[in-house]
Amino acid sequence: MRSPPLRWIRPEDPPEAFPDPALALSDPDGLLAVGGDLSPVRLLHAYRHGIFPWYHGDQPILWWSPDPRAVLFPKNMHLSRSLRRRMARGGYSVTFDTAFADVMAACAGPRSGQPEGGTWISPAMQAAYGELHRLGAAHSVEIWMEGELAGGLYGVAIGRVFFGESMFSGRADASKLALASLARQLDAWGYALIDCQVHSEHLESLGSVRMPRTGFLALLREHCDAAGHAGTWHFDATVSA
Repeated sequence: MRSPPLRWIRPEDPPEAFPDPALALSDPDGLLAVGGDLSPVRLLHAYRHGIFPWYHGDQPILWWSPDPRAVLFPKNMHLSRSLRRRMARGGYSVTFDTAFADVMAACAGPRSGQPEGGTWISPAMQAAYGELHRLGAAHSVEIWMEGELAGGLYGVAIGRVFFGESMFSGRADASKLALASLARQLDAWGYALIDCQVHSEHLESLGSVRMPRTGFLALLREHCDAAGHAGTWHFDATVSA
């Protein structure tokens, strides 16, 4: 059966102009629409409906809703024996929302095997998510070692769902420490899930599972309208005890 044509969205179109995620392509998996803009209202509408932007700087904005979806339930975060030992050894500190721009810039920087960097985190993306952060909808986790930013992650929170976007490690295990700290804090706050977007063996080793898109969207309808943790986030060190 021939796939339906992609929906083109104009910047002036309303935020709800996205097609039904069920119409997303299977190849490439989840491609749903093209165009639009990265305004806060459009981004938040997209996340609430299981859609996220991912594109390189020379492309128009591409919107995705893959099937299946990679999801991590906070209480099911898997801590390997080595990671538990690393956490017990200490020598690092955790903060939330203290260096959002720095975390995004580090996520966009060069990585092993990807010398050109996380090029999809363009200046336009950094500006858009920086605005979401100023509005209290995007948050960062920072891992500090010897006074330096050693790792972290960022994402968008709606209701009791955290939509993870990217993470980085400047030192061994720093991104894992960030995700483990986030998962424990979200569990303490009663959050239902962390959206990891696309499956990877690395995320699976940390406890993520693959969920049919229909099931994922049902969870969003249930939990995005719940009361989340408002305002600037602060990490409670006692949740890691």
